[in-house]
Amino acid sequence: MALACAPAAFAHGDTTNSVNWAGYAVHRSGVSFRKVVATWRQPSATCRPGAPTFSSYWVGLGGFSVTSNALEQVGTELDCGPTGRVYSSAWYELVPAPSITVRLRVQPGDLMKGSVVVYGHHVVLELDDATLHTRFRKALHASSLDVSSAEWIVEAPSDCISGMSCQTLPLANFGSAGFSGAWAQSARGHLGSVSDGAWNRTKILLTPSGRRFVVNGRSAAGAATPSGLQQGGTAFSVTYSLTSAGASPDLARQIALRAGYIVH
Repeated sequence: MALACAPAAFAHGDTTNSVNWAGYAVHRSGVSFRKVVATWRQPSATCRPGAPTFSSYWVGLGGFSVTSNALEQVGTELDCGPTGRVYSSAWYELVPAPSITVRLRVQPGDLMKGSVVVYGHHVVLELDDATLHTRFRKALHASSLDVSSAEWIVEAPSDCISGMSCQTLPLANFGSAGFSGAWAQSARGHLGSVSDGAWNRTKILLTPSGRRFVVNGRSAAGAATPSGLQQGGTAFSVTYSLTSAGASPDLARQIALRAGYIVH
């Protein structure tokens, strides 16, 4: 990487488009990450009957590289069901395994704090609901890991029938979602914000045409744009926007009824 020997104050920041992610990722050649953490308030959604839509909010390690086949993440889900009802839930995922829903009640407006910590092949996932004073924590062993990046992401999840056959689900209208207290720690112990000079950062815009992260497949509806970094690089918001390339309600129903599994 061209900036590998540059002074820390001049760490590189760039922007990329994605069909399924919006937010920020940090990464740098030769840097491995041990921990990622952030706080977000579970948003609400504007739903309408007959048009299922989906969204998720998470922190994770890995998955940013174009050759990545692993990602360790924990977060929340906010979906609109076929009748227009809002569904809110929590989950974790160790890609390439499918997402696992956890028994943690999450409601729109709840203040959530998520963290992922990796030691060797051990992964510790934690999600705290500061509003309801409840907590999920799980320690797992994983044979396949990626610690080459750290992410803070709003996502349009995907419905998959295999690792190579996925459809991005239509993005729910979540309005705006804000991340704060966004920190990452390297394997050597350096703790820094998204804008820390020890690594490069990439701002990711969710658009109907762009790169797909982690899983392969076709895109569907949705657009979301992250703001600039605030509070010393530890906070930002992501805002939903309507696009003319949105999926039709019929397509949304077909996706929701597929006999596949959700991938974040």
